[in-house]
Amino acid sequence: MNKKIVLHSLAQIALIEAGLMLLPAAVALYYGETKTLQVFLIVAACVAALQVPIILLTKIKDTDNMNFRDGVAIAVSAWIVISLFGALPFYVSGEIPNFCNAFFESISGFTTTGSSILTDMEALTKGMQFWRCFTHWVGGMGVLVLTVAILPSDKKSSSLQLMRAECPGPTVEKLVPKGKSSALILYVIYAVLTLIMIIFLVFGGMPLYDSVCTAFGTAGTGGFGIKNAGLGFYNSAYIEGVVTVFMIMFGINFNMYYFIVIKRFSDIFKNSELKLYLGTIIVSIGLICANTMAYGVYGSFSKAFRYSSFQVGSIMTSTGFATADFDQWPEFSKVILVLLMFIGACAGSTGGGFKVSRVLILVRTAKRNLRKLLHPKSVNVVKSDDKSLNLETVHGVSGYLIIYILIFFVSLLIISLNNLDFTTSFTSVTTCFNNIGPGLNKVGPMCNFSQLSDLSKYTLSLDMLLGRLECIPVLMMFAPSMWIKKLY
Repeated sequence: MNKKIVLHSLAQIALIEAGLMLLPAAVALYYGETKTLQVFLIVAACVAALQVPIILLTKIKDTDNMNFRDGVAIAVSAWIVISLFGALPFYVSGEIPNFCNAFFESISGFTTTGSSILTDMEALTKGMQFWRCFTHWVGGMGVLVLTVAILPSDKKSSSLQLMRAECPGPTVEKLVPKGKSSALILYVIYAVLTLIMIIFLVFGGMPLYDSVCTAFGTAGTGGFGIKNAGLGFYNSAYIEGVVTVFMIMFGINFNMYYFIVIKRFSDIFKNSELKLYLGTIIVSIGLICANTMAYGVYGSFSKAFRYSSFQVGSIMTSTGFATADFDQWPEFSKVILVLLMFIGACAGSTGGGFKVSRVLILVRTAKRNLRKLLHPKSVNVVKSDDKSLNLETVHGVSGYLIIYILIFFVSLLIISLNNLDFTTSFTSVTTCFNNIGPGLNKVGPMCNFSQLSDLSKYTLSLDMLLGRLECIPVLMMFAPSMWIKKLY
């Protein structure tokens, strides 16, 4: 691993974060929040002052090449660094006086998890609320994707190594030959969709500030809000409908939007991941709608459809917004929501979870194995969109499932030390590991994570990072081969 490249890249990323803090500073200035303005300016200045010497001392030469190990080290370290620096405004201002809580809130924002320790979100200043929601938008598409899109790079391989390290799923690919161009295309699509959503929300009567913060939380599929009552505060079917549609849209692989731009519609229509994703949403909405009506939770079909569609879209895309206390729904409906937490959104989207593409590969692998048992001499391959998947991809998904399960249950054991009920412990790990937001019972949509111990909060913070980077890059950091050139 080239430590100079890693340090240089981390310093650049931290410098970008310092620059981004000027946006909430401007918001604080607009609303006359002098103390918040000073906090952001001081923190940004201190972070920048620390990074400039590092950048100068670790100047990259033409002979320095980034490899995959360097990309992994940068990916993992960058998310930790931005979360630590991102926690400083909360902590220094005193609005979240406990650093463990401030770090939990920060990493929950950047990883787009949306789990919170706050009991009163409206007590935060406007500038701090903006920063809290803005972390979702920054982390939604990926910190390293943003870095690749912004910073100039004359290394053809560097940008791709960073993007692959941050998005190690089975369907990661470039949109165009150059990684930097791919990153720019992704962020243009991301920004345009966010802007369109803001316009729709403003048209529906939501104030501009509220619309921007809500769009940040939706685009990043994070779920941080600015009202204690969540989106239910607005009591608007139109606003909830707009958010529902855009949550689902941001859960779709962004390659699909690029295909629309270049008019490759056939690739969209035959995409099996997209079909399974939308099909799962439609079936889940139908089942929950029928179940809640059967138990008299809602008096009309329109209300049942309104709330079930919103929560299905919110949970499956890992956004985590809530307009209803789904913890009070029938058990059948709650079980469906928990299952959706595990499935998650599409690969290549801003959503979290295990990812629909992996579920699809596992199902087709099981089907292939069953056919092999029935017809031992037959030749069976796992296909995706009429393309045969190589064994490395299939085995990679199976291996990821094993790692996923092991990490989940180790985390569950640690959280159980709080001596809370099983549903609370289980769903707290589920929701943080899959970057969802709310769980059930004491971490439900009307509750928060403040009652957990510091050990549990740090454990869940690590789970958020593992879930966001899909485990493998984080685990690679513990491998000896990451730190030495050869093993004898």
